[in-house]
Order: sequence, then C-alpha cells, then structure tokens
Amino acid sequence: MEGWIKQYRGAILFALIILAIAGVMSFQARQPAPVPISLLTPTPSPLPPATPTPRPLRVYVSGAVRQPDVYTLPPDSIVKDALWAAGGPTEEADLDRINLALPVSEGQHVYIPHLGETELPAPLPCDCPDASNGVSGAKININTADVAALDGLPGIGPAIARRIVEHREANGPFARIEDIMNVAGIGESTFAKIRDQITVER
Repeated sequence: MEGWIKQYRGAILFALIILAIAGVMSFQARQPAPVPISLLTPTPSPLPPATPTPRPLRVYVSGAVRQPDVYTLPPDSIVKDALWAAGGPTEEADLDRINLALPVSEGQHVYIPHLGETELPAPLPCDCPDASNGVSGAKININTADVAALDGLPGIGPAIARRIVEHREANGPFARIEDIMNVAGIGESTFAKIRDQITVER
C-alpha cells in the first residue's frame, strides 16, 4: 500500500490541487454580484429673488426752517424728517398748516409756511406721485386728496376728513372750495382756517 502511494503521489497532489481550485471557483460563483455605488449630487435649492434696496430720497426743504437746502433722507421718510434735517422750524413757522406725518418722495419740495403767510409758493415740478396731497405746503385738492391728506388741514380731524371723501363720492367733485361747507362739521370758522390751503383745480 505504501508503495502504491509513493507511485501515485504526484497524481494525488495534482488531483488535490484541481479540487481546491474548483472549490474556490465554485465559492466565488455563488457570491452575489457587487452593487455599483452611485454618488448622488444634491440639487441646489433655488435662491430667492433679490429684493431691490430702496434708494435714498433727495428733498428740497425751504420756508420757515433754519437751514433751507437739498437733503438726502432715508426711504420711507416723512415731512417731519425733512423738517428736522433742515435744522428744525424757525419761530415764525406755522406747523399747523402742514401734515408732518405725510411721506415725502424723490425730488419733493417741502415748504414750511410762515405764520400769517397767505400766498404759498407754487410747488416745483417733481416726480411725486400726487403733488396735490398737501405735502410741502402745496394746496390740497379736495377732489382728489385722501383721508390722510385732508386730516392734515387745521380744524379737520379724521372723522371730518372721512365725511369729505364720502360726500365727494356720493355727490361728485366739489365745483368750488366753498362747497366744502356742505359737509357736516365744516362751518364758516373752519372754512376760514383752510380756505387758503385747499383748491378744486389740478
């Protein structure tokens, strides 16, 4: 027996090597195919639309102010801001004749009237949305002005300002400034205070 093994030792080793190779190949064949790895690139979210930055306002301030000149004001400024940019009112300023809370616009002429002044300067041309709304001391058009502008007139509060607008909507535009006395709450004494500050003409 021992002689037989020695005689065929080479063949036995060869057979064992073949069996080992076959086993390895059979094991690899049973392994699942590797899954390819895909790298996902995140989709960038769209950026929100850029909001334009409001531009500063250049406003000319004159009249009863300490330093009349052209001033640059922040966006959303009001007449009061323009007044104090010009050093504030003088002792002769009649602040009851203007609405300090109204907004100003690019290129606006803000005029502060003097006490006892009856003839106000005509507003300078500008790109203002409505030069008849009473900003800058210009006469207020009672046929187009809104409640806020009418409220700035002396003796006219929010309630009477709303009555003026309601009367205008119900009866049509005022033919002359005296017709404003047809509105309840506006008598001759109130009309005397506002007659120089209102108009029915554009």
